[in-house]
Amino acid sequence: MKVLSYNVNGIRAAIKKGFLDWLKAANPDVICIQETKAQKEQLDLQLFEDQGYPYHYWFSAQKKGYSGVAVLSKIKPNHVVYGTGIESMDFEGRNLRLDFDKFSVMSLYLPSGTNDARLNFKLNYMAQFQNYIDDLKKEIPNLVICGDYNICHEAIDIHNPKQNKNSSGFLPVERKWIDDFINSGFIDSFRHLNKEPHHYSWWSYRANSRNNNKGWRIDYCMASNPLKDHIDRAFILPEAKHSDHCPIGLELKF
Repeated sequence: MKVLSYNVNGIRAAIKKGFLDWLKAANPDVICIQETKAQKEQLDLQLFEDQGYPYHYWFSAQKKGYSGVAVLSKIKPNHVVYGTGIESMDFEGRNLRLDFDKFSVMSLYLPSGTNDARLNFKLNYMAQFQNYIDDLKKEIPNLVICGDYNICHEAIDIHNPKQNKNSSGFLPVERKWIDDFINSGFIDSFRHLNKEPHHYSWWSYRANSRNNNKGWRIDYCMASNPLKDHIDRAFILPEAKHSDHCPIGLELKF
């Protein structure tokens, strides 16, 4: 099973930049999308079906043009869950889960903490999300949570750690949360198989950051511990340029 994750920073804008041709060439079994910035009815859903994804699910924010997640699949899921059931989390359209025979996959878009109010919202969200996942793993031990976590975990995951030590996305409290999340029973699949520096998944639009590879690795395919022996490959695809993020991926072998 090939699973990709991609914060597209607006699905309609990404389509104009060639996203659909890229999707057909990349050919994942499942792709988790974040920051769709669209309501389902604003999209021509046939476009995705024409690329081989008859099963597509969309969970949008109440606020138009903001946030939103989706999952496209070649395989029919057994069950689809929109949101977490926690009202204070779900109005921004940040969690969508598909259950398959051997594992479940979630598209996750954690909030960014761009100011004090949003940082508090983010920290509360992360705490509630951890509790939700702790309970969910009892029911679904084989769980893959793909998406934009809006956090760099270690210094290796950001091009200038010293300069950004007080920046949202690399704050000690955020990095500790990622630590605790992994220790609660998850594997950062990319770091599990790739120990080298200079691998990023997001670049600022400023100062030619992408061309100079001055980026942040804030997107993850987290796999629960029971899936460890099934992780066959984990990768980042920086050559795909439909967004300020790039796709990341995971291949599971059963």
